[in-house]
Amino acid sequence: MADQERRIKDAQMRATINQKLVETGERERLKEVLRTKLIECGWRDQLKAHCKDVVKQKGLEHITVDELVAEITPKGRALVPDSVKKELLQRIRHFLAQQSNI
Repeated sequence: MADQERRIKDAQMRATINQKLVETGERERLKEVLRTKLIECGWRDQLKAHCKDVVKQKGLEHITVDELVAEITPKGRALVPDSVKKELLQRIRHFLAQQSNI
């Protein structure tokens, strides 16, 4: 039972943090930083090439957008450089440190 309570508490905390990020506009700023970093490191080009390969392999008429997203998501996540993940996490931690009422 304690495990379930912890999961509920964690979910509530994530929702509160997300709400603060949205209210302050920080979520949009973080998304823009992430977008820029991913383009700079070549992630976007790598994923674009992977999409083309998947479509070529399966055939344009035989794959839906949802299937393509499901196919490329794991590789897309794996291709995000650790340095980008660390920087984003650091920015989120800094934001949380500034928010004393969470």
